[in-house]
Amino acid sequence: MLAASVALFAFKTWAFLDAISHRAEEFVAAEKMTKPAWTIILGVFLAVHMLFWGGGPLSLLNIIGTVAAVVYIVDVRPALRALFRR
Repeated sequence: MLAASVALFAFKTWAFLDAISHRAEEFVAAEKMTKPAWTIILGVFLAVHMLFWGGGPLSLLNIIGTVAAVVYIVDVRPALRALFRR
């Protein structure tokens, strides 16, 4: 369980750092939620993961945070990166 929790923490950290590395205009151009919305969502669940580390990776808040990070990485990140490939 510790390895899974560390892996999920690293994944959420990656999603959060990627979100803050893009400009706010890019989110609008990609027709996704705003940068503040994504950084707040990902940041709050990253903080929740740090504060409730003992809850394990299967706690409800960690599952919700993981789903948010997956949505960001699978949907939002490719749309943001596609802006530069055009």
